[in-house]
Amino acid sequence: MRGVGDIIIQLLRFVLYVGLYVFLISGTDFVLFDLGWCILYIGFLLFLPISTPIVVQLMLGFITGFVVDLFFDTGGLHAAAAVVLAYFRPWVLRLLTPRDGYDSADSASIHQMGWQWFVVYLSLLVLIHHTTFFLLELGSFHFFGLTLAKILISTLYTSLTLLISQLVFFPTRRRSR
Repeated sequence: MRGVGDIIIQLLRFVLYVGLYVFLISGTDFVLFDLGWCILYIGFLLFLPISTPIVVQLMLGFITGFVVDLFFDTGGLHAAAAVVLAYFRPWVLRLLTPRDGYDSADSASIHQMGWQWFVVYLSLLVLIHHTTFFLLELGSFHFFGLTLAKILISTLYTSLTLLISQLVFFPTRRRSR
């Protein structure tokens, strides 16, 4: 049964991304000059199958962010940013739709969609997430220059980490068209 297998794989991916972030990467050892944070758990949301319904994406975004908020006592900051990412994901997918459209089995991966598509997709959504996250964290525009630096450096850091994870850990299956 393909549906149950896919759900189990997604559940394992959730545990992997959130677990790595909570127990390994969230510490100060992985912060670049107090400006760049690697928010790895969003990879779970970014790499969901393209055909995932928007309601499911929003729920998964909230659950993912809420679980991270529980560990760090951040009062919904991660949940809000993850829901915003999940909300804009279908919009970005529509913006980047290939000429032939998407197959129902397509996933957002570098091997299926190609370098250019994936880098634009990843950069846009990570930038949206990080902008939401750091502006909510700041709560005002008093230190906007510092916040802008955090957004840009963290976006590059997280995007590069997720790009490397795609190349190392995901299979190189190509779609046949």
